[in-house]
This record gives sequence, structure tokens and C-alpha cells, in this order.
Amino acid sequence: MQTKNIQEILNKLEISELNAMQQEAFKIIRNSSNTILLSPTGSGKTLAFLLPLLEILDTDLAEVQTLILVPSRELAIQIEQVTREMGAGFKANAVYGGRAFSKDKIDLHHPPAILIGTPGRIADHFRRKTFSTKNIKALVLDEFDKSLEVGFENEMKEIIAELSGLQKRILTSATQNITIPDFVNLTAPKRIDYLKGEQPSLEIKTIQVNPRLKLQSLLNLLSENHEGSGIIFCNLKDSIAEVSDFLSENRIEHGTFSGGMEQKDRERSLIKFRNGTHRLLIATDLAARGIDVPEIDFIIHYQLPFKASEFTHRNGRTARMRQEGIAYVLSDRDTLPDFIKTNDYKVQLAKKDTDIVEKTTLFISGGRKDKISKGDIAGLFLKQGKLKKEQLGLIELKQDCAFVAVPEKKAEELINLLNNSKLKKKKVRVRYI
Repeated sequence: MQTKNIQEILNKLEISELNAMQQEAFKIIRNSSNTILLSPTGSGKTLAFLLPLLEILDTDLAEVQTLILVPSRELAIQIEQVTREMGAGFKANAVYGGRAFSKDKIDLHHPPAILIGTPGRIADHFRRKTFSTKNIKALVLDEFDKSLEVGFENEMKEIIAELSGLQKRILTSATQNITIPDFVNLTAPKRIDYLKGEQPSLEIKTIQVNPRLKLQSLLNLLSENHEGSGIIFCNLKDSIAEVSDFLSENRIEHGTFSGGMEQKDRERSLIKFRNGTHRLLIATDLAARGIDVPEIDFIIHYQLPFKASEFTHRNGRTARMRQEGIAYVLSDRDTLPDFIKTNDYKVQLAKKDTDIVEKTTLFISGGRKDKISKGDIAGLFLKQGKLKKEQLGLIELKQDCAFVAVPEKKAEELINLLNNSKLKKKKVRVRYI
């Protein structure tokens, strides 16, 4: 790929230049058959492997040519979004469990050059022979160790056995010590390791709490950290419900995220967290990696993880890319697991009475398939909606809809002004999410 074309893609992604890991990955992946890419969460691995793969795609071939396997729905959606935002001219689709199979059939009727999916759903399509696999030249196993952890080994083995024409295999992980099974056929791989060297500045603090007063201790801690964004980690969805109910009673706005939620609700929780409508997210370890969220100021281990790897990945949501961050451990035990090394910490500030919400999220019933762009939406809100530029928050554009962060105090007025407006010849509804 020419330097000019790369710069055009970076401009579309609003990135000035590739970081050191991405530059090295580009050179190695384009010249190697087998590559292992180890790099922290949030370091830009998706762009690192997509850029060199674009070089081997045939613009005249309307078949699946690159297959990307991921452990979670959120990661599939994230990679699909990045691929489309690159604007390289190749069709990309994501398929995953929990999504209607009928939607898959519509998307795959005209096969994408790049197909992203969870192993279970991809294996299902292989069995049904939904599309031809003979032109798949590149395979990416993204967050490979996580796919093994969640039980996708048999599906991955089945898929790889079907791919006889592979020219490139790329395996990525944010974990140092991974075991690669023989079925991956990763012969003499080139290794790119950015897990070594300078580490992010992460401070881990332990707060000893009375088990009966744990929720109140959490509330006091959140009052002290009343600015910035954070994730509160729980082990079970029932625990999330308990914490969520308590915070709602105390008028602290937040989102929730767990495997027990409907996919639409999970996506919308992340959208609100990304755009600042919610500064807090209560989540299981599903949110520890593989989700697209901005830099997080702190994380709270409301419940302790069971394994060292889970502790590492939770902490990896903050202090990313060598930034600073804090991880709080709310401990109601006399002793902590050996993998948790922290300093004692005492909450000193009294709790605040309220948590002021400054933003809310509006839904727009039109998206990419209607030829609507982010610029079109921005123009609607700035001109017809009379918003100031600094008041317009993050715009997220999907295939059939969009989401916009706006000041809460302006939301009703915007809905009244913009509902049933026209965007690219389509009349769109504007309402609360």
C-alpha cells in the first residue's frame, strides 16, 4: 500500500500518524506468513493488522478474502466499524451470536471482502455453506487467548481445517504468556511484542470495608471521584443489579454491561459511556477487554476477580497507552490473593448528595445505508437545531441509525426542532435513546 493511501486512511480516522507498534506491525505482517502481535489493550492493534491486509485484497473479487475471528460481539462490531471508517473501498461485515441469522443472510448475499465474527457463528456459516471459503487468504485470530478462555477451541479448530488457501495467519493478544495449539498451524511466526518495556503508570489502592457496609463504601469512593470516567467490576450479573439499584437510589447515573443483557442494550450502554452521557459503567469481566471505550480515569474492583489474568485485564482498561490510572480494590477479606499487590487507602471526602448529568443521548432513525454522514448530522444539529459547535457531542453512525450526545438541558428543544426532519431525502425520527 502506498504511503499516500495510508495517509488518506489516517486522515479519515483523524489520526496524525501510526504509533511505533503499528509501524512495526505493518512492515512485518506484509512480509510474513505467520505473525504474533502482542500489545496492550487500546494500543491500536485493529489498525495495525488491517492496513497490511488491505494490500492482498482483490478489488475485482466479490468473495470473502480475509476472515477475522474474535471472542465477543462487541469486538466484532468494533472492528467492523473501524474497517468501514477507513474507507478503503472494501465491503466488511460482522456476524455473531445473538444477531438474527436473517440479517447475516442479507449481508452475506453479496459476500464482503472482510468478514469478522465470533467462532460459533462463523462455524455455523461454514457448515451451512453460506459463502465460499476457497478465496480466504488471510486469517486473524484477534484476542486469541480470550477465545480459548470462553470455549471456542472446537469451533476455531473446525474453521481453520476448512481454510486450505491461507497465505497469512495473524494472532493477536494483550497477554504475554499464551499457549498456541497445534491446530493453528502457526509455523515459525514473527513476533511483535509491545507488552515489554515501559509500563503504564497504574496505581493500585486497597480499601478495607465492612461487608455489611460495602455499598456505602463504594458510594463514598465515587463521591471522592466525582469527576472522570470509571468502570465498576463485579463477578456476576446479580451483583451488577444490586449495585445498580443502590446507585439509582442515590441518584447516581450509570450504565450496566453484562452477558445477560440483550445485544442492543449492551451496545447502547457502551454508546452512552463513550459519549459521556454516563461516566460510570457497572460491568462483568466481559468489559475487561475487546470493547471500544475511551481512556478511563479509574476502575473499581467491587468484587475481586478469580484469576490473575482477569485482574490484569480489568486494570488494563485504565492507564492505557502509558497514561496514568488508578485501580481501587474494595476488600472485605482479611487477606488478598497473591496476585493483588496494593497499598492501603482511606476515603477521606464525604459523599456528595447528587451526581449531575450534563449530557444525554438522542437517537436518529437513519444511517449509512441512507447515505447519511456524520457531517450531515452535525449540520442538522448546528443549523436547524441551533446548537453551538462546542455543545455537540460524539456522533456514532451505524448502518441504519445514529446516536448523538447533546446537553441534557437542550434535549427536549432539539427533539421538537429536529424530529421528522429530512436528511439526504429521508425523513428521520429524533428521540431519546
